[in-house]
Amino acid sequence: MKHLTDARRLEQLLEVTRKLATPLALPDMLEQVIEAARAVLDADRGTVFLYDRDSDELVLLVGTGLVATRFPATQGLAGDCAQSRQVVNVPDAYADSRFNREIDRKTGYRTRCVLTVPLVGLEDDLVGVLQLLNKHGGVFTAEDESVATVLAAQCAVAIQRVRMVEQLLVKEKMDRELELAREIQTSLLPHDVKAPAGYDVIGLSRPAERTGGDTFDLIPRGERALVLLLGDATGHGVGPALTVTQVRAMLRFAVRTEVGLDDGFRHINDQLAQDLAANRFITAFFGVLDGEAHEVRYHSAGQGPLLHFHAANGACDWLEPTTFPMGLMKHDPPHRSSRLALAPGDVLALITDGVYETENAEGEMFGHERVGKLVRDGVDGPMADLGRELLQRTDVFRGGAAQDDDVTIVLVRRLPSGEPHA
Repeated sequence: MKHLTDARRLEQLLEVTRKLATPLALPDMLEQVIEAARAVLDADRGTVFLYDRDSDELVLLVGTGLVATRFPATQGLAGDCAQSRQVVNVPDAYADSRFNREIDRKTGYRTRCVLTVPLVGLEDDLVGVLQLLNKHGGVFTAEDESVATVLAAQCAVAIQRVRMVEQLLVKEKMDRELELAREIQTSLLPHDVKAPAGYDVIGLSRPAERTGGDTFDLIPRGERALVLLLGDATGHGVGPALTVTQVRAMLRFAVRTEVGLDDGFRHINDQLAQDLAANRFITAFFGVLDGEAHEVRYHSAGQGPLLHFHAANGACDWLEPTTFPMGLMKHDPPHRSSRLALAPGDVLALITDGVYETENAEGEMFGHERVGKLVRDGVDGPMADLGRELLQRTDVFRGGAAQDDDVTIVLVRRLPSGEPHA
């Protein structure tokens, strides 16, 4: 008779192995585990508690007659099993101080005996705990413990597999969403900007991740003026990308409604101060290039240094920010713009710290001097070529290391001849 029982249990275990190999969502997999354990061990009820390593808790998602909950992984019979990673077989639940009678009281169920088995998967990873209640016709035996241990090993690996598949699907979904966000963010950047006559203006941006916290904008205002924006939100990724996109949208609204530079800057800053969390801010350059007066009026909110290259003598002026970063506090009284005159051949270079602070293998930063030399050497060519050269040289300087900060560049050059490059 015992051989028949062993044969039947072996058949049941093989059937469980077959079922657990099929693709299932995690809740369905847990239901399968519970039903398999109840059938193999002739138990009335079963529960799977998953282990949450981050919070050191046991999480109940599926259980016979129970609702989802979580509790410390040191609590009760399940917690003792999780800590010891040993089978806990209690023939009389009410005689064991670890047993929580509250669940019986709430559900009206009467627990007699409890078998609790650790679910330990690949690489000795604790997956959770399997708990079975009330063996039909008696208590759980030593043989039941052995069978439960074999079953638990199969179940743990099956749950691990389902979790890995779900994590992979979540990652793939996130990758698709990030790629879409990158496409949207990139599509919003200006292309084929018409600079005022006698000027060569370009903007380039390359995020460290698929979406970045940098942005720029070049907005024509009539035939002879161009609104300039360079923004760098704290951090990089989706959150900062949304923030700088909001700044671009507010700036474009200000331009369409013909709000002046000073008022537009103040209103955008004050709105950001209201919207952003206390630990968030944006360094930004807001300016207007006047192609008739050959000057740039601007606010540099924590954005610096600004590079003004003087063609007459080849000197580089490094200009500091004119005010604090945007979003930290309201401007009261209103902040007034600064002015910068551009002589023939001069260049105004707005460059985020992703260029200046790029480090090589020895921890040395790319720095001001290299940027200044590149501008000096490339000033006679198209600004698009100079922008690409800056990106390429920082890549080489990193020596193959990944870009760890967003990079954005806006270059404004007054042409000596007064005619734009073709």
